Amino acid sequence: MLWKILVILVFIAVVIGVGVYTRRSTASVDGFILGGRNVGPWLSAFAYGTSYFSAVVFIGYAGQFGWKYGMAATWAGIGNALVGSLLAWWVLGPRTREVTQRLRAATMPEFFGKRYQSNALRVAAAVIIFIFLIPYTASVYNGLSRLFSMAFGVPYEVLVIGMAVVTCIYVVLGGYMATVVNDFLQGIVMLVGIVAVIVAVLQTHGGLAQSVVELSQIQAEGTAQLGVFTSFLGPDFANLMGVVVLTSLGTWGLPQMVQKFYAIKSGPAIKQGAIISTLFAFVVAGGSYFLGGFGQLFGDQIAYTETGVPVYDSIVPTMLSNLPDALIGLVVVLVLSASMSTLSSLVLTSSSVLTLDLIKGNFVRDMKEQAQILWMRALLVVFVAISAAIAHCQYPSSVAWIAQLMGISWGAIAGSFLGPFLWGLYSDKISKASVWASFIVGVGLTTSNMIAGFVGTPFIASPINAGAIAMVASLVIVPLVSAITPSVPFAVDPPHPEGAIDREYERELADQERFDAAEPLEQL
Repeated sequence: MLWKILVILVFIAVVIGVGVYTRRSTASVDGFILGGRNVGPWLSAFAYGTSYFSAVVFIGYAGQFGWKYGMAATWAGIGNALVGSLLAWWVLGPRTREVTQRLRAATMPEFFGKRYQSNALRVAAAVIIFIFLIPYTASVYNGLSRLFSMAFGVPYEVLVIGMAVVTCIYVVLGGYMATVVNDFLQGIVMLVGIVAVIVAVLQTHGGLAQSVVELSQIQAEGTAQLGVFTSFLGPDFANLMGVVVLTSLGTWGLPQMVQKFYAIKSGPAIKQGAIISTLFAFVVAGGSYFLGGFGQLFGDQIAYTETGVPVYDSIVPTMLSNLPDALIGLVVVLVLSASMSTLSSLVLTSSSVLTLDLIKGNFVRDMKEQAQILWMRALLVVFVAISAAIAHCQYPSSVAWIAQLMGISWGAIAGSFLGPFLWGLYSDKISKASVWASFIVGVGLTTSNMIAGFVGTPFIASPINAGAIAMVASLVIVPLVSAITPSVPFAVDPPHPEGAIDREYERELADQERFDAAEPLEQL
């Protein structure tokens, strides 16, 4: 116990120390929320990966989908690496960096407002982000609760308050730079920790080969066939693809993920960041789902509901409960690192969106730059407090599965923003009406399905599938509606009086050309 407590204290001291060290970067609004748009590839890539994967993935998704699909759940990790990381960086990265700088947009709602020349769209996007990031934040708290209960026996209320306070301190102090520097350090812990945990857990069942043999002898529900949990496609490949779509394509429309492309410093850095981020995702996401695929081996130890359904959030903590104390300490820091990085990204996104896109210009007409930073810091604390209160109320309720909470959040936000953002970056034939249609379908589909589940039977059984359908629908609806409604061409702000933005953009293009002409080893 002493070892585990010391590990946690060191972790807290480091993250707060980074916040103190980076506080000088918060003198301007651009510095507070984007690090001055000068963040290098390693910091950006690790910030992207650690914001992507939290306790939601390691505890919730790995446990639930590993139990349902066995080793085939690893497909979700592969999809996260190839689609959610590599393809996202290739398709969105350079164009997002260029367009948002030329539009002078610091947030996703500001992008919508300037790209489609509509303040109403900007406000609507800000409201959607504020409302639907809360369930995601609650799911991050929920994921940590069972792990800490297993390792320390700490009451859930104490954990929520402690995590909220530490997050507030270092993000309020250092803003975006505090989050990305901490994300880099925490990402290293995640890489080391996930490999060590997989090896240790499988050793409890005789190693990898013996674990696979034992898993192959377990029957899936509804079939007498053996070996489905070790098969290439698993027992239910169709629903597994819904998980892959939600967790991989969803990042393309999430503001806290896309914001990493706003802040990276140049074209070559984006190419380098793409490779780093993809490798990180292969190890962390692939490893998490691979580990969860062996959850059926612990079926006699996990918790069940009164109806006999597994408590999915208890599966991974149960798998870890028999590890040595030193390794459990590493696991606790691993999951705490993943969750703290995600939480800091969420609250920074929410506070900046509320300040710049909702309050400024609508409720406070003339807001000076220092006032904007003060508002963001204050709202950051408010958002952490609200999400912590909701997490506290949600924990003992019936809606306790992390995957469902995340599915609702990702489905509503990415289902609303994915199409308008992606098509809006590349095409000048997109209409304002198509953006509204996407917002309505994304929010309407996920929330109506959730409400139907509360009062009876949802029309889409899984909120995961509902979110995946909303995302695909957004990509289809935007060009279809744009074909029959007036389009909104790009409207880039006039150049800066001193030409600073244009000169910086020209330097980036020159850097990109030199990078493309270099040999592969020189690029590395």
